[in-house]
Amino acid sequence: MKLTDKLIKMRPNYKKIYQDMLKMEYPDKLKDPKIKELLGKLDTSEDVLKFNERLFKPSRESQRNNQKLKTYDKKTMLKLLEYQKKHGHSTSYMSKKYKISRTTLSKWKLMFEEELEQTMKKADK
Repeated sequence: MKLTDKLIKMRPNYKKIYQDMLKMEYPDKLKDPKIKELLGKLDTSEDVLKFNERLFKPSRESQRNNQKLKTYDKKTMLKLLEYQKKHGHSTSYMSKKYKISRTTLSKWKLMFEEELEQTMKKADK
């Protein structure tokens, strides 16, 4: 079993975490049908980040501080790399757009090179 596969299985249950947090801090938000719907769709780290931004509207300072702590799951990493390849964007562009270091993006490319190629071939068919 690859290290990336092990990391996927060890993922936190974000739905449960957010439900508990909302129950304690913002019970009125838990009644909102749109929030309930979004809670059910927390599959990737990208979904979690978008949900968190929508729910709490972070300040610029907190965004800057939290950027250092972000983690991405394999699905999201591949999605970003596919987007980059499909649209012909440079690593610098992607780095600025998604606030991810160029080094990190390059490391992802090396880690998922084979899977990215397979995915792109399937998309071309």
